[in-house]
Amino acid sequence: LTMEMKDSGSVVLTAYHPHSPARIPGMEQSFVQDIPPSHSPTSRKSLSRCRRINRMLSNESVPPAFSRSNSQASVDSTSMEDFWCEVESIKESREDGSEEAMLLEFKPADEGELEAEWLQDVGLSTLISGAEEEDGQALLSTLTRTQAAAVQKRYNTYTQTLRKKNKHTVRDVRDIFGTSDSSPTFETVPVSPVPSNGIQLPGQKPVWKSVSSKSCLDCGIDKGSPSITEELSYDVSFSESITVLPKTQEWPKNQRFKKEDSALPKFIVQKSRFGLTEVGALSPEDMKKIRYLSLIELTAFYDALGVELKRNRAERVRGRENGLFGVPLTVLLENDQKKVPGIKVPLIFQKLLLKLEETGLETEGILRVPGSASRVKNLRQELEAKFYEDAFDWDQVRNNDAAGLLKMFIRELPSPLFTVEYLPAFITLVEKISKIKLQLQALHLLIMLMPEANRDTAKAFLQFLKKVVANEGKNKMNLWNVSMIVAPNLFIYKGKRANQQEMQAAATTAHIVRLLIRYQDILWTVPSFLISQVRKMNEAAMNNSKRQLMFDKGVRKLLRRKTMERERPERPEGAVTFPPYLQSDIPEGVIRVYAPLHSKVSMAIQLNSQTKAKDILARFHCENSRGPSQNVRGQTQSLHEIGGNIGQHCLDPDAFMLDVYRANPQAEWVIKPKAS
Repeated sequence: LTMEMKDSGSVVLTAYHPHSPARIPGMEQSFVQDIPPSHSPTSRKSLSRCRRINRMLSNESVPPAFSRSNSQASVDSTSMEDFWCEVESIKESREDGSEEAMLLEFKPADEGELEAEWLQDVGLSTLISGAEEEDGQALLSTLTRTQAAAVQKRYNTYTQTLRKKNKHTVRDVRDIFGTSDSSPTFETVPVSPVPSNGIQLPGQKPVWKSVSSKSCLDCGIDKGSPSITEELSYDVSFSESITVLPKTQEWPKNQRFKKEDSALPKFIVQKSRFGLTEVGALSPEDMKKIRYLSLIELTAFYDALGVELKRNRAERVRGRENGLFGVPLTVLLENDQKKVPGIKVPLIFQKLLLKLEETGLETEGILRVPGSASRVKNLRQELEAKFYEDAFDWDQVRNNDAAGLLKMFIRELPSPLFTVEYLPAFITLVEKISKIKLQLQALHLLIMLMPEANRDTAKAFLQFLKKVVANEGKNKMNLWNVSMIVAPNLFIYKGKRANQQEMQAAATTAHIVRLLIRYQDILWTVPSFLISQVRKMNEAAMNNSKRQLMFDKGVRKLLRRKTMERERPERPEGAVTFPPYLQSDIPEGVIRVYAPLHSKVSMAIQLNSQTKAKDILARFHCENSRGPSQNVRGQTQSLHEIGGNIGQHCLDPDAFMLDVYRANPQAEWVIKPKAS
């Protein structure tokens, strides 16, 4: 989606789908500003001038009162004033040549192409090609009822389109799902007694469980927090948990975003006996399956809410192959990994964050107050020339200039940090879903869908923003201030066309950034129901492989037997033969843990119902405390589950090991450093 401020340097706000023109009453009254086509401010001289622009952009003659933070007054701003000032600053940066112009064009989708792309993106290209692929069969066998319905709906649309075009014969949906009618039959994950996704049934009173902070992930606020704490469940898929269809077409007339930090609920994720799993704790192969399942689940989730999930189809734009700014994240990481193996966030981005964390967190108006445009331009050129030679003098960089370089880096990425493809989905989750709990669950699935490089870089950025908000008392930047400044940098990019409607997404994008900052600890954990599905996928794939292997072995064994019968002499009478399998010496409930970096490299451990991963780590630490290996000092050690029905899984210290063992009895257990 695009919006242009008419001038030589076009600025495009992406976030509002062109096929959804309806306005949101609450947002319109509070924050939405309409820009007259003829209005094009060209400079940003002072904060007072930004206020005048904000009033001119607004339908209101007097700007609404700005709610200040609980601790101390924030930088004096009204409504979305900081947002529009940041838009103006971005526009000026592009006009003076500080940033390189790069257009991102969209190609129209032919009928049926979106469905075909969707099937490919969820790992079900077998439904298009007609090939009998084991991975596709394994994926289909793990789907819940709502997920299967989402797949069938897209496949039906795809096949109907092909039949209309008379391209070729397509497989009947009943052949794929193995049913006699149009509805696939799958084992449905039970919804009860797990709490529903924040949807209260008629006549029911909400019941909130009291949970211990030691056994849960707490994401909320301490000061001025709501009296009710909401609990999130990862045990059942989000789409299956929606028991009552909410009204998503219209927001209440008095619905408004509340800018106070205390307006956001406090969520607690109760840890299951398997603990919580961070995004980086799974192998790349399993994370690929998580992405497949997340897109299916997100689609099913939107279907259950009666919301259409649409994606952009952007032409691929090649960025620069070398340098720092305007270079794709994957290319930057490939270059940086030659210098620092295993690095997950570009070095230049890390250095900018480190500079600001060391000297800029307490700077008043950090991120909001712009640096000198000429200095930022010169610093950028100097960085491009000296950064990789370690010859750049960071002491010369002022905090506001460093913040300007940081935002410029994000804006100049050839593809937005949160990807062009899913930007409409980010906006839809706020514009069409009014309940924050449901917004958070949709946002959670979108984070799971992000490419690894984007997700790791976004995580580092959000961790920094959280530190900025934590220093609000000195820098006068509260959560809403930071969200308004950051939103244009994340959701604005270069494009071809523009219209007024995208301006209405201003408050929406600021609210999304606010959710990302506040609930980042929740959003960067993998829902346990997705991990369970990955386990089932791997088990199904292993069973298919075993059947094929047994068939191959049977053929080879028969041929070998025929050969041996011709060559071997007769066996002496009374000779004894032993079965060709190894006897296991490890009894049930006992695991052998390997610690290759410790002086004691292995240990057999008897598990009971209360044994946790951290208990095993403590035991190894105790056994090796007399003379620990030099390789272990200074490293954070974790217990890893490897093989069986999972690729690799870095376990939560609070995971109950007997439960994990029973879920994957064929796994190996290894203590090694936790991936950073």
